[in-house]
Amino acid sequence: MAKIALITGATSGIGEACASVFAREKYDLILTGRRLDRLEKLAAKLYKKYNVEIAIGNFDVRHRDEVSENLEKLPAKWKKVNILINNAGLSQGLDPVQDGNIDDWENMIDTNVKGLLYVTKVVSNWMIKNGSGHIINLGSIAGKEVYVNGNVYCASKFAVDALTKGMRLDFLPHGIKVTSVQPGAVETEFSEVRFKGDKERAGKTYEGWEPLQAEDIAETIWFAASRPKHVNINDIIIMPTAQANATTILKGGKVGGR
Repeated sequence: MAKIALITGATSGIGEACASVFAREKYDLILTGRRLDRLEKLAAKLYKKYNVEIAIGNFDVRHRDEVSENLEKLPAKWKKVNILINNAGLSQGLDPVQDGNIDDWENMIDTNVKGLLYVTKVVSNWMIKNGSGHIINLGSIAGKEVYVNGNVYCASKFAVDALTKGMRLDFLPHGIKVTSVQPGAVETEFSEVRFKGDKERAGKTYEGWEPLQAEDIAETIWFAASRPKHVNINDIIIMPTAQANATTILKGGKVGGR
């Protein structure tokens, strides 16, 4: 039987790229996300290209009951998950705390922190029963460095970093690997979501320099996932060559901020 990878937030960006990479490597896939049409289109494309089996979970990780219901109703064969990629996450707004939008805060915390926990709780118990597994959490350079107006988003990604370390301790007796991947700037729908659909503003984020692409992160995740059983990659920070830290980027030959 083929190995199985469960990928959250698979409808675009890094999640979609991970689906392609793991299908290429002949993993069967459980793809989850909020946009059913995108999931179905991606599943059809990957099945046609790689002939792997694909299950779809159409739910929002923010909603605990949806997560549990949709995952637990999967047939037993799909609960032999080898790799969990906790990719679903977002950033909204770029304001100081005193001007922050509380709905944005709750959306980030519910998705980036609580959603990751809801999915992990279900799948980790499958892995414990199966006697092995590998959980890969998508963090961010924002989980290593706080930047101006990044407050709540940074806090949510610092939480992911701490949770990853806690999981590594909790799951050690069960032979479950835990890895965090912390990207710098990646050109996906991320900025468009942060700026609430303002494509022009989002596009300017990447003008004059070359950011990472979703495929770069997916290949990095595959590297971590494909190490021998006795090897665990604890933490990877991956940046574009033009980016030195969370806020310092070389744009058009000049060093500047975000």
